[in-house]
Amino acid sequence: MVSSDVGESVAALDNVDQRAENGDVAVEGRQRETHKGFARTLATIQFILALPVAILTTNIRLLANVPLVYDYAFDRYNAEDTTGLSRADLDATAKALRQYFNNNESTLYQTVTEGGLPEPVFNARETRHMQDVKSLFVWVNRLQAVSLMYVVGYGFVFFVWARDGSGRQLAAQSLVGLAIGLLFVGGIAIVAAFGFEAAFTRFHQILFSNNDWQLDPRTDHLIQMFPEGFWRDITVVLGAMCAIEAGLIAAAASVYLMGSRRERRRLSSSIDVGASNIQAA
Repeated sequence: MVSSDVGESVAALDNVDQRAENGDVAVEGRQRETHKGFARTLATIQFILALPVAILTTNIRLLANVPLVYDYAFDRYNAEDTTGLSRADLDATAKALRQYFNNNESTLYQTVTEGGLPEPVFNARETRHMQDVKSLFVWVNRLQAVSLMYVVGYGFVFFVWARDGSGRQLAAQSLVGLAIGLLFVGGIAIVAAFGFEAAFTRFHQILFSNNDWQLDPRTDHLIQMFPEGFWRDITVVLGAMCAIEAGLIAAAASVYLMGSRRERRRLSSSIDVGASNIQAA
């Protein structure tokens, strides 16, 4: 009798321990699922925000490095007449600017010929402002690289390698990110059309902590080469590029969603027909 009672007590203790262990395992499992769900949600939000940022910053970086943009500024706004510089000097300065935005030099120094003598193309105030502009470009370039790598990596890791999701989810998330970007581009378009001068001034006041950006169009070569009208034009071009690229991505995502929806319906119908035939047999 004694041994039987002891055995029953040990079995009861074992059952209690098993229930406790099972409960601990269940709690840990729920915690892991919660953490996994939070990480997935955070990654999705980051992708939705990174997609329009990648499109915008990639286009900014492209426009800053395309010689055609500088040629447009010089031709459209008569830079030779305004600055008194030769086209060769203007083209050399444009090349120096593109190199400056991509090298490790802190100061831009480029000479041109004025009055038969070599002179710095930009005065001290303009040079300081270019340092501020370069700092801004450095951050834009970093943001472009990070956002673009994240967008590509997100699609690969979550939907190709880990297969943690589906193409339909990626397409839907892309549409959400593009919609957010469309709101921003729409705002740019409205500003460019109706209040560019005030917005242009406000933009400089927010991004620059000094007044070096306030240049004199009568004497300063930088604003003579790239007047406010040029920046209005390039803002429109930037908005159009973003809108076109976003439209192409949105079209591809929409076509995929519609095609996969029809495929799922077709597969579902074939399964239902097959099931009914089995039952009839």
